[in-house]
Amino acid sequence: MLIPGLGGGSELLGPLASSLATTHRVFRYQLRGENDCFVLRHPFDLDDLVEDLAELLDALRLESPTIMGVSFGGIIALKFAIRYPYRLDRLIVQGVGARYERGLIQQIASTVLSRFPLPADSPFVNQFFNLLFGGKQKRDALFEFVTRQIWQTDQSVMAHRFRLVEGLDLEDQLPRIKAPTLVFSGDRDVFVSPQSLTRLCDGIPNARLMRLPNCGHLAFVTRPEAMVTSVAPFVDA
Repeated sequence: MLIPGLGGGSELLGPLASSLATTHRVFRYQLRGENDCFVLRHPFDLDDLVEDLAELLDALRLESPTIMGVSFGGIIALKFAIRYPYRLDRLIVQGVGARYERGLIQQIASTVLSRFPLPADSPFVNQFFNLLFGGKQKRDALFEFVTRQIWQTDQSVMAHRFRLVEGLDLEDQLPRIKAPTLVFSGDRDVFVSPQSLTRLCDGIPNARLMRLPNCGHLAFVTRPEAMVTSVAPFVDA
């Protein structure tokens, strides 16, 4: 199973990957620019990140793996499955819809990340993280873990990723996906609308939706055990 990284680096995927690794062979990798913001001096787009994934499959000699992507990594996984429909056996995504929705939250986050240097601990950032959790989150060990890992990614890289997905609309391309697909969605995910989620599941020919109760956008961090319970039988089917 191959899992693209996302904002916060591959360590944010640690709890989920560790649980999956008890029964499956799991590879995590970091996306271009994760540890080096200077890579932004050389422009790249979503298609380049898809090609990075294709090259990694070649290097690992994985002919037909399961690819799992969450949040921004989920977009990369979807675009890979669209471009290379016969290079994967199963597709699993969480925290994505058929299109990028430029709502008020996304606009504020994109603007602030692009224009204002932020400390790793500020009222704005804390409020934004509460939205990621799907509601008010106490400052416990989980909250501190998420905060620490997300800010491992340079602010300029996060802003660049927002720009990459602005205007993204995969709806017309989704029928190209041939792999059986499992779509996870937290019922408190404010970043993916019910309409976009429905279009995603309806657009992929062989897709199944799994709702995660009491979960937000970070369901893969807050409820990894719930996802693993469904992933294992899906991958082994």
